[in-house]
Formats: sequence, C-alpha cells, structure tokens
Amino acid sequence: MASHPQTPPTVGFDLDMTLIDSRPGIRANYRALSAETGVPIDCDLVVSRLGPPVEEELANWFPAAEVAAAADRYREIYPTHAITPTSALAGAREAVAAVRAQGGRAIVVTAKHEPSAKLHLAHLGIEPDAVIGRLWAEAKAQALLSHGAGIYVGDHIGDVRGARAANCLSVAVTTGPCDADELREAGADVVLPDLTGFPAWLSSWVAASGAGRF
Repeated sequence: MASHPQTPPTVGFDLDMTLIDSRPGIRANYRALSAETGVPIDCDLVVSRLGPPVEEELANWFPAAEVAAAADRYREIYPTHAITPTSALAGAREAVAAVRAQGGRAIVVTAKHEPSAKLHLAHLGIEPDAVIGRLWAEAKAQALLSHGAGIYVGDHIGDVRGARAANCLSVAVTTGPCDADELREAGADVVLPDLTGFPAWLSSWVAASGAGRF
C-alpha cells in the first residue's frame, strides 16, 4: 500500500467504465468504422472488454499493417459517433466533488485519445483539474507520479497495475470488465461496487489516515 503525504494529493480517475459508460458510444463508433472499411467487427464483444488502447482491440479485426491507419480513422470519427450516446456512471460527479471537498485535486488518466476524453467530460459536465490521455496500465504511472497522485481509481486490472507502479493506493470499481476477485488478485487495495460509495469511503479513509485532510 502506498504511503501518503500530509498535504492533499491528487486523486486520479480512469475514464471508460470508471467515470463514464462509454459502451454505447464506442459501439456506435466501431459500427461506423466497420461500415466504412468493410471489415466485420463484433461490436458487442469489443465493448465487453474495454480498457486497453484501441490499437490492441483493432489488431483483433484488422491485418497488422492496417491497424495504425484504422486507429487514426477511429479517432477521427469518434467525436461524431461516440460522445452523445455516452453517459456518466452513477456517482461520477460526486466522486470528483468529494476529492475537492477534501482539499484535493482530481485528474483523469486514461488510455483514450486525450481530445476525445476531454469532449466526453465537457459533454457530461465533469470538470477534473487535468486530463492526461494515451496512457495504459503501468504507463499511467507517468502522469500519476508527475501530478503527485496518492490514489488512483479504476475499473480494470490495468488500472491497478498503473496505481501500483506509481505507489498509489489502488481503489477499484466493478463497473467495468473485471470482477472483484480479479481486481483484488491484481493488487487493488480497495474494491467498491461503483463510485456511489467513493465519497463515504474517502471521508472515512481521510479520518483514519491521521492526516486530517489526506
């Protein structure tokens, strides 16, 4: 478990399936990409395993030599198809507000293309202090460390790995593709059903930490 400074640190949040339910939007975007390219894609299967970078998913459907171009096109059409159908997950806004209420900063660290992540957050009225994109698993530690994060919240074992690589407390939610057992086995310090319980957990953790405020 991470050690924590006495001053309020940054709390990092993953985006897809942690703060937002992007499955409808991502499904729509893959359908559009499939129609445009003529490449069959099982869009329901795709959205059942969100987390890793889009290139990893596209490699299941496109020849290796075409993956980079398909990823570029996926990102180009994403704002048209994926923003409007996507909703905030229960407790997302309250979780960000809870961090601020404790004197901390909330950032989003995601594998998603950063401009797309910012479009989602703006559309849904979620306003973190910073958004850092195109980082996955252990690479998320780059942003977490540079922003002085003490806690990272995510839904995937890749998020747990990123938290541990940054010596952050790993808080996991089961709103994504990984269940509680998988998340615990990966090293999550705390597992919650969703973000609705995060403000209460944060308050109790702050009180128990002896830091007063983080």
